[in-house]
Amino acid sequence: MTKYIKKNPEVTVDDLVEGIVNGNRVMLAQAITLAESNAPRHFEKAQKIIEDLLQKKNTSIRIGITGVPGAGKSTFIDAFGTYLTNNGYKVAVLAVDPSSQVSKGSIMGDKTRMERLSKDPNAFIRPSPSGGNLGGVSRKTRETIILCEAAGYNVILVETLGVGQGEFVVRDMVDFFLLLVLTGAGDELQTLKKGIMELPDLVVVNKADGDNLHKANMAKRDYNTILHFLHSYTEGWTTTALTASAIQETGIDEIWKVIQDFEITTKTSSVFDQVRSEQQRKWLYTLVEQELYKVFYDHPSIKQKLPILEEAIVKGEKTVSASAVNLLEAFFKKAKYY
Repeated sequence: MTKYIKKNPEVTVDDLVEGIVNGNRVMLAQAITLAESNAPRHFEKAQKIIEDLLQKKNTSIRIGITGVPGAGKSTFIDAFGTYLTNNGYKVAVLAVDPSSQVSKGSIMGDKTRMERLSKDPNAFIRPSPSGGNLGGVSRKTRETIILCEAAGYNVILVETLGVGQGEFVVRDMVDFFLLLVLTGAGDELQTLKKGIMELPDLVVVNKADGDNLHKANMAKRDYNTILHFLHSYTEGWTTTALTASAIQETGIDEIWKVIQDFEITTKTSSVFDQVRSEQQRKWLYTLVEQELYKVFYDHPSIKQKLPILEEAIVKGEKTVSASAVNLLEAFFKKAKYY
């Protein structure tokens, strides 16, 4: 006699929405996986979930944390996040890892670098593969933020790789931007060259402990001098520098006080809501551009013509402008838009 194995019923959109609102971490993880998936059916399901959850009010603060390699971002987030959960907050950490060029999967496991938070019931850590996106920032990070907020996480920490242009991407998806720096090693000049100094709402000189404490205090003074001559990114806010030690957990409470002051100041002036609205508008244009880019280069005519035109350009047989028009005409089936 043949035995039939009863399949588990597929979890519905309503099930996931209800589970997320009730703080079910398994449901939250499933919804994020759907949002990260490139499969059309997963995309549609994820969008329905997000649309339902957008109706839920939240009072979260989104904090971007970046810094040069070696600045101790993960150690700082572990200390800072633990401080917040100990004070009654629910913390979600969206730590975007570098990706393997072969598998496009995560190389580093952020949970192993955030020992206390990974075991904290009031914290949720989501390491995500960057998939080769600009600055290591996951294309789906914004949607993950919305899902985590709906699950009751009122402090969202987004850790970037600190590799250049990625900071500009994260700046457009958070309320408050924190830059971790070190003393010496030309770090001050490095951050200035990148233009990163114009982005943060707070600069933190990390590893201000032991023999490095004096240097850290001097660096703080130097950064405050630099910041005095720069225009703050957030309207109505003055960016300053502080010192902290993630290892000794000093300066953490002062950093949180600055963030709270920032939230009060910007909400009172309506800048907080204005910035979030502008971020949504930019997000729309960004997604349209990304989708057009993908559709264009996945088009069969483009795949056929592009290598031929590339070779002709290299040999000096075709101009770049004429080749570009040729490709666009192929894409639009020779419609005369130009």
